[in-house]
Amino acid sequence: MKSLPYLELKPQHQDLRAELNQAFNDVLDSGWFIQGKQLEAFEAEYATYCGSQYCVGVGNGMDALHLILRAYGIGEGDEVIVPSNTYIASWLAVSYAGATPVAVEPDLATYNIDPAKIAAAITPKTKAIMVVHLYGQLADMDPIIAIAREHGLKVIEDAAQSHGATYKGRVSGGLGDAAAHSFYPGKNLGALGDAGGVTTNDAELAKQLKVLRNYGSQIKYHNEVKGYNSRLDELQAALLRVKLHRLDGWNVQRRALAQQYQEGLKDLPGLVIPFVPEWSEPVWHIYAVRHAKRDALQKHLQDAGIGSLVHYPIPPHLQPAYAELQLRVGSFPLSEQIHAEELSLPLDPYLAPEDVSRVIAAVRDFVLQAESATSVTR
Repeated sequence: MKSLPYLELKPQHQDLRAELNQAFNDVLDSGWFIQGKQLEAFEAEYATYCGSQYCVGVGNGMDALHLILRAYGIGEGDEVIVPSNTYIASWLAVSYAGATPVAVEPDLATYNIDPAKIAAAITPKTKAIMVVHLYGQLADMDPIIAIAREHGLKVIEDAAQSHGATYKGRVSGGLGDAAAHSFYPGKNLGALGDAGGVTTNDAELAKQLKVLRNYGSQIKYHNEVKGYNSRLDELQAALLRVKLHRLDGWNVQRRALAQQYQEGLKDLPGLVIPFVPEWSEPVWHIYAVRHAKRDALQKHLQDAGIGSLVHYPIPPHLQPAYAELQLRVGSFPLSEQIHAEELSLPLDPYLAPEDVSRVIAAVRDFVLQAESATSVTR
């Protein structure tokens, strides 16, 4: 039987080939490749899409987070609250700014940071709360923003996985003080290389970000601050403009396939499928299930020719990169449980319903066999 990869980008780019080629030719013919009209147009279009006044294109998603922190003056001696359950880039951006990440456990139902646990982590050194909209579902923003306002903290969205997701009708990227976006190729809105951006309603922040991304300069060879080279180039901006017009349609298709998974995998013993709160409309960047025998399930799928991924096998606090924090196994048990059990199933807008049916059948086969074996040993 034909193998089914976890993610295949060729169908998307084949579908868009003529438009992408035209965008490439437009940039090539313009003779302008850095900070030109394509970037300006994409920034305006994406800001409008997110319901924000400003968008500042940067080199990648982690730079977007780091530069937000730098622009807000957050650095050495400061603390930033981060989810314990996230990709390490969220933590690395805090460390890169010179601040300390302070982890807070997730809500086990949504995998996003639990608002009820944030207040206990706030200290006089806390300057911001970084919220990660994991797997394409938004965190519960209203109580988080209320806590932040009570303590005078900034709210930063890591919206790398949530392009187009909504919270109570409001779009990801326009909910906090600033939001960082990754346009890594595999994202719902992906470039053909590394790319990122920041959306915000803060005019001063947007101004500072434009300085920081360009060597600390507004005027050529006049450097106001020690800045960085983190610019979203003209070619990636042009390609993203092509894809942005298709994003909502792709997300509709993702939702349809996710609903097919939800119906086909519900009520299976030992398998935890995603929970969607009534206030959330996710965009299903990742369809994540959990099972105590995750590795065996992944092997079963592999043997059936079906690809899958683990997002993410090791939580940030147990990575060697953060050994200095001296956080041992058991420090964040909910996050550790998620990382030990999570498995991401194939899902992209060009996946056929019959492919999803094939995955569902393979997962059901494994889960029911595992339950039968468990029942025999009881």
